[in-house]
Amino acid sequence: MIAAALIAILFGMGLLLLRAFIGPTLYDRILAVNSFGTKTVLALGLLGFVMDRPEFLDIAITYALINFVSTIAILKFFRYRSFQVPLVRRGQGGNADG
Repeated sequence: MIAAALIAILFGMGLLLLRAFIGPTLYDRILAVNSFGTKTVLALGLLGFVMDRPEFLDIAITYALINFVSTIAILKFFRYRSFQVPLVRRGQGGNADG
């Protein structure tokens, strides 16, 4: 049963790689890479369970955090074309002067 779960995860990862390479838009590719990272976390957890190595769960959690932060950073970069905080323009709020 565990082997079937691992095969299903690996098959899903293959499909996600295909979507990442031929995705029609940039956001499809980013979503595919993020989902690939999530499946990697699942595979690490399953592998740690099979091999009776609980430290794999620590590695999986660390990888999940890195995956989340990097996805947010990539999306922010493609929205603002910079990693800096965007400035608030005059008349768009943020202060009482208007």
